[in-house]
Amino acid sequence: MSLPKNTQIIRWTVIATSFIIVALILWNTYDFFQKFKNEERSKMEILAGAYERFSTFDLNADFSLEDKIIGKNNNIPMIITNEKDSITLWANLDSIRTEKTSYLIKQLAIMKSQNSPLIVSHKRGNTKQYIYYRDSDLLTKLKYYPIALILILLLFACVIYLFFKSNKVAGQNKLWTGMARETAHQIGTPLSSLLGWIEILRLENTDESIIQEIENDVNRLNIIAERFSKIGSIPVLKKHNIVEATQNAFNYLKSRSSKQVKFDFKTTQSEIFTNINLQLFSWVIENLVKNAIDSMEGKGNIALKISEDSKQVIITISDTGKGISKNMQQKIFSPGFTTKKRGWGLGLSLAKRIIEDYHNGKIFVQKSEIGKGTTFAIVLKNYL
Repeated sequence: MSLPKNTQIIRWTVIATSFIIVALILWNTYDFFQKFKNEERSKMEILAGAYERFSTFDLNADFSLEDKIIGKNNNIPMIITNEKDSITLWANLDSIRTEKTSYLIKQLAIMKSQNSPLIVSHKRGNTKQYIYYRDSDLLTKLKYYPIALILILLLFACVIYLFFKSNKVAGQNKLWTGMARETAHQIGTPLSSLLGWIEILRLENTDESIIQEIENDVNRLNIIAERFSKIGSIPVLKKHNIVEATQNAFNYLKSRSSKQVKFDFKTTQSEIFTNINLQLFSWVIENLVKNAIDSMEGKGNIALKISEDSKQVIITISDTGKGISKNMQQKIFSPGFTTKKRGWGLGLSLAKRIIEDYHNGKIFVQKSEIGKGTTFAIVLKNYL
């Protein structure tokens, strides 16, 4: 279901505009960062000049300006070394951690990697000192601002994606619900006519066994119509013997399948009670069994087993079919996904919704091996 053309244009225009705005902000931040970095370099050059003038040792000179320049450097971390690269002075570093030589050496390495040193030449003694410095805390924070902005943009993009995706899924669900209910409504009309024709056949003394078979199929269609009518609405759950419900659905397909398919039904107890919607639960069992038959191409073994413990009821359905690859095991429950040439890919998706959303249970591929078969598992709460 595609969006109208105008809506798509508006949507992409908004997205493109958002990215352009973010790109401009990032560029502006980078430009400001470079200017601020150059400004700090200029401050350190002035500082180096002040240190150099102090080295003149002219007792009559006025050093108040230089003293003010040096005193005002209270935010740019710096280390001064001599010509032998020994640390002689430092400023604006952690006062506690500077007691450790290793900390000073590490900071010096960071400063060397960030900025080239400023050279202070002393005329007396013809010696030199080197001023190393690193970015101020404010500049460091500014450096990470674009990264934070990108992360915010990604978060914003994820929110938009999830919003559009949820709207799309909601629209699809509404469409499937409407189709299911309309199908149930359309089936109801011919069903009423068929029931009338059955009574006419009885009045004309038609073979009762034939009438019974027709009646069974009509009842079956009625069950299918009721199932479709419940899609999209919250079903009523009642306490049922899950062994009986499962066996009835299992036997229905057993009686209508090829003799080359062997059916095996096992249970640890003859009666296990739990809250289910009988019609929808039977639909899930029939769907899994039918998928197993299709996977085996009408020839092989199907085993259904019911077991329980104090907390849950476990139903497994195993076949000797083609198997499912690991990367496909999660996709098979997605709406519209199918490996069959014919079909809408809704069976397992509906089964998942019925078990997990309506019955608060779980349905999953317990194990599968290509060429050997697959085992599906259903887990429901146990009501002892």
